[in-house]
Amino acid sequence: MNTPAAATARQLLRSIDKGSLATTLEGHPYASLVLVATAPDGAPLLLISQLAQHTINIAANADVALLLDGTQGLDEPLTGARVTLMGRAAVVDDPLLRGRFLARHPSAALYADFADFRLYRIAVERAHLVAGFGRIHWIEAADLLPPGLAALAAAEASLLHRLNEPEAAAAIALYAQVLLGREGEDWRVTGLDPEGADVRRGGAVARLHFAEPAEDADAALAALAGLAAEARRRSDP
Repeated sequence: MNTPAAATARQLLRSIDKGSLATTLEGHPYASLVLVATAPDGAPLLLISQLAQHTINIAANADVALLLDGTQGLDEPLTGARVTLMGRAAVVDDPLLRGRFLARHPSAALYADFADFRLYRIAVERAHLVAGFGRIHWIEAADLLPPGLAALAAAEASLLHRLNEPEAAAAIALYAQVLLGREGEDWRVTGLDPEGADVRRGGAVARLHFAEPAEDADAALAALAGLAAEARRRSDP
């Protein structure tokens, strides 16, 4: 069921590019900072070294929790939204997922091919959302992570290439500036999924939402065209 709580949690999952990973070390919780991307279905992806303590911990106990914090910049952080995802982490060897991670985190290309780095996918079992005082929800994985749509996932790489061509730069900047209230010109689209598009400029990331789910490439392009028209309308004096 696509509840408001699930939608809020999914927004955090899709929008935030780093989190606190909790693993188990000798019976004690161990927390560390990790970069995060998502699979087409929303499952978290981590590119981590086999030499890191959290990876050593996962090898002994694959149960993990991942906290995504959406409270940055708030005067009262406890009024903001954050979600903890609980599940099991496992290595995946999937070029599509690897490409999604590197598109989200271009700097990771500097070490992605090192022999000790592997891509992990967290199979989420439950999520705990705190969206402010009194707004606390447990969310099951089936509600948080709806099945990915294969048609759009298969077309994602070619769509990203098209959307990041120089002739499309003005439209991407318009999305960021007018619809998302962000500054700068050189924004890039780093990911597409049925609910929206991920964009990045340097260290800044943002999320562009579709009005309706896009099931394939044509629907995603139509959604983006509609958003471009809306941005132009808002920017006209």
